[in-house]
Amino acid sequence: MSTLSIHTKLETLTPDLKEEVNDFIDFLIEKSSKEKKKKIIPEFGSAKGKIKMSPDFDAPLDDFKDYM
Repeated sequence: MSTLSIHTKLETLTPDLKEEVNDFIDFLIEKSSKEKKKKIIPEFGSAKGKIKMSPDFDAPLDDFKDYM
């Protein structure tokens, strides 16, 4: 959608509806800025308990016995 068509549609609205559109645009801007902040800043310790390692993680693999 082009800026011109949005502007043309906006000019056909009554002043009350223009104010409502303005409020909605402000809401969308605020919503998008909050979403960006959530994605950028991870919380320390948020993955605690989600990653588990096998007890034999450091044990040699059978596939590499020939090379050792």
